[in-house]
Amino acid sequence: MVDPLPMPPIELRRAVGGDESGFDNPGGGLVYDHIPQAAYERVFDFGCGCGRLARQLMQQRAARPRRYLGIDLHKAAVDWASANLSPLDRNFRFEHFDVHNRQFNPTAMQPQRAFPTGEKFTLAVANSVFTHVLEADVAFYLREIARILARDGYFVSSWFFFDKRSFPMMQEFQNALYINLDDPTNAVIYDLDFARALFRGAGLTIIQVLPPHLRGFQWLLTAVLADGRAEAEFPPDVAPYGLARPPLSMGLHRAGIQPPVP
Repeated sequence: MVDPLPMPPIELRRAVGGDESGFDNPGGGLVYDHIPQAAYERVFDFGCGCGRLARQLMQQRAARPRRYLGIDLHKAAVDWASANLSPLDRNFRFEHFDVHNRQFNPTAMQPQRAFPTGEKFTLAVANSVFTHVLEADVAFYLREIARILARDGYFVSSWFFFDKRSFPMMQEFQNALYINLDDPTNAVIYDLDFARALFRGAGLTIIQVLPPHLRGFQWLLTAVLADGRAEAEFPPDVAPYGLARPPLSMGLHRAGIQPPVP
Protein backbone atom coordinates (compact mmCIF):
# COMPACT_ATOMS: atom_id res chain seq x y z
CA MET A 1 0.00 0.00 0.00
CA VAL A 2 1.24 3.48 -0.90
CA ASP A 3 1.05 5.83 2.07
CA PRO A 4 0.43 8.68 2.07
CA LEU A 5 -1.32 9.26 -1.26
CA PRO A 6 -1.89 12.83 -2.45
CA MET A 7 -5.45 14.06 -2.06
CA PRO A 8 -7.06 15.85 -5.03
CA PRO A 9 -7.61 19.58 -4.53
CA ILE A 10 -10.98 20.62 -3.20
CA GLU A 11 -12.16 22.17 -6.47
CA LEU A 12 -11.79 18.82 -8.24
CA ARG A 13 -13.40 16.89 -5.39
CA ARG A 14 -16.25 19.38 -5.32
CA ALA A 15 -16.91 18.73 -9.03
CA VAL A 16 -17.91 15.15 -8.17
CA GLY A 17 -19.54 16.03 -4.88
CA GLY A 18 -17.20 14.06 -2.64
CA ASP A 19 -15.34 14.93 0.55
CA GLU A 20 -11.99 13.41 1.53
CA SER A 21 -13.54 10.36 3.18
CA GLY A 22 -15.06 9.32 -0.15
CA PHE A 23 -11.58 9.17 -1.68
CA ASP A 24 -10.00 7.13 1.09
CA ASN A 25 -9.71 3.47 2.05
CA PRO A 26 -7.81 3.59 5.34
CA GLY A 27 -8.61 -0.01 6.29
CA GLY A 28 -7.19 -1.36 3.04
CA GLY A 29 -10.16 -3.65 2.42
CA LEU A 30 -11.91 -4.38 -0.86
CA VAL A 31 -13.67 -1.32 -2.22
CA TYR A 32 -16.71 -3.47 -3.01
CA ASP A 33 -16.79 -6.28 -0.51
CA HIS A 34 -19.37 -8.24 -2.53
CA ILE A 35 -16.99 -8.49 -5.52
CA PRO A 36 -14.53 -11.44 -5.43
CA GLN A 37 -10.92 -10.52 -4.79
CA ALA A 38 -9.78 -12.03 -8.12
CA ALA A 39 -11.99 -9.58 -10.04
CA TYR A 40 -9.76 -6.66 -9.03
CA GLU A 41 -6.96 -7.84 -11.32
CA ARG A 42 -7.89 -5.58 -14.29
CA VAL A 43 -10.11 -2.59 -13.53
CA PHE A 44 -11.83 -0.23 -15.97
CA ASP A 45 -13.10 2.96 -14.34
CA PHE A 46 -15.66 4.75 -16.53
CA GLY A 47 -15.88 8.29 -15.15
CA CYS A 48 -12.72 8.13 -13.04
CA GLY A 49 -12.68 11.86 -12.25
CA CYS A 50 -9.65 12.90 -10.22
CA GLY A 51 -9.08 9.40 -8.85
CA ARG A 52 -11.70 8.66 -6.22
CA LEU A 53 -11.82 4.93 -6.99
CA ALA A 54 -8.16 4.78 -8.01
CA ARG A 55 -6.99 6.07 -4.61
CA GLN A 56 -9.10 3.49 -2.83
CA LEU A 57 -7.77 0.70 -5.05
CA MET A 58 -4.19 1.80 -4.44
CA GLN A 59 -4.84 1.37 -0.71
CA GLN A 60 -6.24 -2.17 -1.03
CA ARG A 61 -3.93 -4.60 0.75
CA ALA A 62 -5.10 -7.91 -0.67
CA ALA A 63 -6.05 -7.06 -4.24
CA ARG A 64 -3.95 -4.28 -5.77
CA PRO A 65 -4.91 -4.19 -9.49
CA ARG A 66 -2.26 -5.26 -11.99
CA ARG A 67 -3.98 -3.06 -14.56
CA TYR A 68 -6.19 -0.01 -14.08
CA LEU A 69 -7.54 2.27 -16.80
CA GLY A 70 -9.62 5.29 -15.86
CA ILE A 71 -11.31 7.56 -18.40
CA ASP A 72 -13.18 10.80 -17.85
CA LEU A 73 -14.38 13.77 -19.90
CA HIS A 74 -13.14 16.27 -17.28
CA LYS A 75 -9.62 16.92 -18.51
CA ALA A 76 -8.41 18.86 -15.47
CA ALA A 77 -9.36 15.92 -13.23
CA VAL A 78 -7.63 13.39 -15.50
CA ASP A 79 -4.52 15.56 -15.73
CA TRP A 80 -4.30 15.77 -11.94
CA ALA A 81 -4.67 12.00 -11.52
CA SER A 82 -2.08 11.32 -14.22
CA ALA A 83 0.42 13.70 -12.65
CA ASN A 84 -0.12 12.72 -9.02
CA LEU A 85 -1.29 9.09 -8.90
CA SER A 86 0.19 7.34 -11.94
CA PRO A 87 3.81 8.04 -10.88
CA LEU A 88 3.13 6.12 -7.65
CA ASP A 89 2.01 3.01 -9.54
CA ARG A 90 2.58 2.68 -13.28
CA ASN A 91 -0.16 0.05 -13.46
CA PHE A 92 -2.63 2.92 -13.04
CA ARG A 93 -3.33 4.95 -16.19
CA PHE A 94 -5.78 7.79 -16.79
CA GLU A 95 -7.05 9.06 -20.17
CA HIS A 96 -9.14 12.03 -21.20
CA PHE A 97 -12.38 10.79 -22.81
CA ASP A 98 -13.15 13.60 -25.24
CA VAL A 99 -16.95 13.65 -25.46
CA HIS A 100 -19.25 16.61 -25.08
CA ASN A 101 -20.49 17.72 -21.68
CA ARG A 102 -21.83 21.20 -21.16
CA GLN A 103 -20.27 21.62 -17.75
CA PHE A 104 -16.93 19.77 -17.93
CA ASN A 105 -16.07 19.43 -21.63
CA PRO A 106 -18.13 22.00 -23.59
CA THR A 107 -15.80 22.33 -26.61
CA ALA A 108 -15.97 18.64 -27.62
CA MET A 109 -18.28 17.88 -30.52
CA GLN A 110 -19.04 14.17 -30.15
CA PRO A 111 -21.89 13.21 -27.78
CA GLN A 112 -20.61 9.62 -27.55
CA ARG A 113 -17.64 7.54 -28.63
CA ALA A 114 -16.26 4.03 -28.18
CA PHE A 115 -14.05 3.34 -25.20
CA PRO A 116 -10.36 3.75 -26.12
CA THR A 117 -9.48 0.11 -25.49
CA GLY A 118 -10.04 -3.37 -26.81
CA GLU A 119 -8.85 -5.05 -23.62
CA LYS A 120 -11.02 -7.23 -21.45
CA PHE A 121 -11.40 -6.16 -17.83
CA THR A 122 -12.33 -8.28 -14.83
CA LEU A 123 -14.05 -5.35 -13.14
CA ALA A 124 -15.74 -2.36 -14.76
CA VAL A 125 -17.05 0.46 -12.58
CA ALA A 126 -19.32 3.38 -13.48
CA ASN A 127 -19.90 5.21 -10.23
CA SER A 128 -22.13 8.28 -10.63
CA VAL A 129 -21.91 8.04 -14.42
CA PHE A 130 -25.25 6.77 -15.68
CA THR A 131 -26.85 9.26 -13.28
CA HIS A 132 -25.54 11.88 -15.76
CA VAL A 133 -25.84 10.09 -19.13
CA LEU A 134 -28.66 11.23 -21.42
CA GLU A 135 -31.25 8.77 -22.66
CA ALA A 136 -29.92 9.02 -26.22
CA ASP A 137 -26.54 7.67 -25.10
CA VAL A 138 -27.26 5.17 -22.32
CA ALA A 139 -27.79 2.06 -24.50
CA PHE A 140 -24.56 2.76 -26.41
CA TYR A 141 -22.45 2.88 -23.25
CA LEU A 142 -23.99 -0.26 -21.77
CA ARG A 143 -23.02 -2.07 -24.97
CA GLU A 144 -19.51 -0.66 -24.64
CA ILE A 145 -19.29 -2.01 -21.10
CA ALA A 146 -20.33 -5.45 -22.34
CA ARG A 147 -17.71 -5.23 -25.09
CA ILE A 148 -14.78 -4.67 -22.72
CA LEU A 149 -15.96 -6.93 -19.88
CA ALA A 150 -14.19 -10.26 -19.41
CA ARG A 151 -16.34 -13.39 -19.53
CA ASP A 152 -15.90 -13.81 -15.77
CA GLY A 153 -15.96 -10.06 -15.09
CA TYR A 154 -18.23 -7.88 -12.97
CA PHE A 155 -19.81 -4.53 -13.72
CA VAL A 156 -20.74 -2.17 -10.86
CA SER A 157 -22.76 0.96 -11.59
CA SER A 158 -25.04 3.44 -9.83
CA TRP A 159 -28.39 4.78 -11.06
CA PHE A 160 -31.34 6.99 -10.19
CA PHE A 161 -34.66 5.24 -10.81
CA PHE A 162 -38.36 6.11 -10.97
CA ASP A 163 -41.51 4.24 -11.98
CA LYS A 164 -42.87 5.59 -15.26
CA ARG A 165 -46.30 4.21 -14.46
CA SER A 166 -46.65 7.08 -11.97
CA PHE A 167 -46.22 9.62 -14.79
CA PRO A 168 -49.12 9.00 -17.21
CA MET A 169 -48.31 12.13 -19.20
CA MET A 170 -45.01 10.65 -20.49
CA GLN A 171 -44.76 9.50 -24.09
CA GLU A 172 -43.80 5.91 -24.92
CA PHE A 173 -40.36 7.05 -26.14
CA GLN A 174 -39.66 9.12 -23.01
CA ASN A 175 -37.95 7.12 -20.26
CA ALA A 176 -35.86 9.64 -18.33
CA LEU A 177 -36.47 12.62 -16.07
CA TYR A 178 -34.13 15.60 -15.76
CA ILE A 179 -33.83 18.14 -12.95
CA ASN A 180 -31.91 20.91 -14.72
CA LEU A 181 -33.13 22.61 -17.90
CA ASP A 182 -29.81 24.42 -18.31
CA ASP A 183 -27.79 21.18 -18.19
CA PRO A 184 -29.86 17.97 -18.40
CA THR A 185 -26.79 15.87 -17.51
CA ASN A 186 -26.79 17.41 -14.01
CA ALA A 187 -28.90 14.43 -12.90
CA VAL A 188 -30.73 11.84 -15.02
CA ILE A 189 -33.39 9.55 -13.52
CA TYR A 190 -34.36 6.44 -15.49
CA ASP A 191 -37.51 4.38 -15.54
CA LEU A 192 -36.57 1.15 -13.81
CA ASP A 193 -38.15 -1.21 -16.34
CA PHE A 194 -36.52 0.69 -19.21
CA ALA A 195 -33.07 0.40 -17.60
CA ARG A 196 -33.51 -3.30 -16.89
CA ALA A 197 -34.42 -3.89 -20.53
CA LEU A 198 -31.30 -1.99 -21.64
CA PHE A 199 -29.11 -4.25 -19.52
CA ARG A 200 -30.68 -7.31 -21.12
CA GLY A 201 -30.32 -5.82 -24.58
CA ALA A 202 -26.60 -5.26 -23.98
CA GLY A 203 -26.15 -8.90 -22.94
CA LEU A 204 -25.80 -8.07 -19.24
CA THR A 205 -27.59 -9.65 -16.29
CA ILE A 206 -28.11 -7.74 -13.04
CA ILE A 207 -27.19 -10.20 -10.29
CA GLN A 208 -27.22 -7.94 -7.22
CA VAL A 209 -29.14 -4.81 -6.26
CA LEU A 210 -28.27 -2.57 -3.32
CA PRO A 211 -30.95 0.05 -2.57
CA PRO A 212 -30.06 3.67 -1.86
CA HIS A 213 -29.11 4.95 1.57
CA LEU A 214 -31.34 8.02 0.98
CA ARG A 215 -34.85 7.70 -0.49
CA GLY A 216 -34.65 8.14 -4.27
CA PHE A 217 -30.85 8.39 -4.40
CA GLN A 218 -28.34 6.06 -6.08
CA TRP A 219 -29.05 2.36 -6.50
CA LEU A 220 -25.92 0.20 -6.82
CA LEU A 221 -26.20 -2.57 -9.40
CA THR A 222 -23.80 -5.45 -10.05
CA ALA A 223 -24.04 -7.18 -13.42
CA VAL A 224 -22.23 -9.87 -15.39
CA LEU A 225 -22.28 -10.99 -18.99
CA ALA A 226 -25.42 -13.05 -19.48
CA ASP A 227 -24.66 -16.64 -18.48
CA GLY A 228 -28.06 -18.08 -17.57
CA ARG A 229 -28.22 -16.65 -14.08
CA ALA A 230 -31.53 -15.22 -12.93
CA GLU A 231 -31.91 -11.46 -12.76
CA ALA A 232 -31.94 -10.02 -9.25
CA GLU A 233 -35.12 -8.62 -7.78
CA PHE A 234 -35.33 -4.97 -6.81
CA PRO A 235 -36.32 -4.42 -3.18
CA PRO A 236 -38.54 -1.49 -2.21
CA ASP A 237 -36.86 1.81 -1.48
CA VAL A 238 -37.49 2.29 2.24
CA ALA A 239 -34.47 4.50 2.97
CA PRO A 240 -34.94 7.66 5.04
CA TYR A 241 -35.49 10.97 3.28
CA GLY A 242 -32.54 13.33 2.96
CA LEU A 243 -30.61 15.63 0.63
CA ALA A 244 -27.75 14.79 -1.75
CA ARG A 245 -27.81 17.59 -4.31
CA PRO A 246 -25.41 17.43 -7.26
CA PRO A 247 -22.96 20.30 -7.87
CA LEU A 248 -24.59 23.18 -9.73
CA SER A 249 -23.82 23.42 -13.43
CA MET A 250 -21.77 26.24 -14.89
CA GLY A 251 -24.89 27.61 -16.60
CA LEU A 252 -26.56 28.21 -13.26
CA HIS A 253 -23.40 29.92 -12.04
CA ARG A 254 -23.56 32.24 -15.05
CA ALA A 255 -27.20 32.96 -14.25
CA GLY A 256 -26.13 34.25 -10.86
CA ILE A 257 -27.21 31.24 -8.78
CA GLN A 258 -24.30 30.35 -6.55
CA PRO A 259 -23.71 27.09 -4.71
CA PRO A 260 -23.58 27.25 -0.92
CA VAL A 261 -20.20 27.61 0.70
CA PRO A 262 -19.22 24.20 2.18
